[in-house]
Amino acid sequence: MIIEETALSGCFIVSFNTIADARGGFTRTYEGTAFAKAGLASSVDHTAEVTNPTAFTLRGMHYQAHPAPEAKLVRCLHGSAFDVAYDLRPQSVTRGQWIGLTLTEEVGKALYIGQGFAHGYLTLSENTTLSYHLFTPYRAELQRGFRYNDPTIAIQWPAKPSLIGERDLALPAFALSAAK
Repeated sequence: MIIEETALSGCFIVSFNTIADARGGFTRTYEGTAFAKAGLASSVDHTAEVTNPTAFTLRGMHYQAHPAPEAKLVRCLHGSAFDVAYDLRPQSVTRGQWIGLTLTEEVGKALYIGQGFAHGYLTLSENTTLSYHLFTPYRAELQRGFRYNDPTIAIQWPAKPSLIGERDLALPAFALSAAK
């Protein structure tokens, strides 16, 4: 497992090594000791998978507010998706910046998104499944979000979404001062 910093402090690309032979392959996709050594959250609270049958489905931008901001590890199990993290942290030198990474089942990489980031993604193929390791307990009352296409955040999505859920369409415009 290789854990590399990104341009955003608090977000990391996690690469996996696969050991393969005639039977197939074995890939360790999470290792608490390696995460702790890198200074990342290392105790998984829960895991989840999300399926998206339609290409160009957009979900986001979501975050969990203070006092329990989420940290998560996102990996593509099938298909492909453009995964985005947006820095909301008040004291961060990269506050107001975003990164995007294309995750595919073939690439063998995941995006670790630390506490204080909003997250969203756009599927790039049909039948895309993403896996989440979440390091913070879910708290419905702290769930927040903002519009994926707000011009003040200027995320450069690789394609126009063809499917967006009602909840995401109803999200408010982004306001950095309100994102806590």
